[in-house]
Amino acid sequence: MNVIAYLLPIALGLGLLALGAFLWSLKTGQYDDLDGAAARILDDDDVRKD
Repeated sequence: MNVIAYLLPIALGLGLLALGAFLWSLKTGQYDDLDGAAARILDDDDVRKD
């Protein structure tokens, strides 16, 4: 039972840390342009010139 006393706060802390990171990424606009990243791979900007 002593192990639960250590692991429960650690698990809750990591969960809150992950939630904070997710909310920060939403606030900074990381998920704003999802279609742009999908279309960017089809762009042919790096044409080799030999």
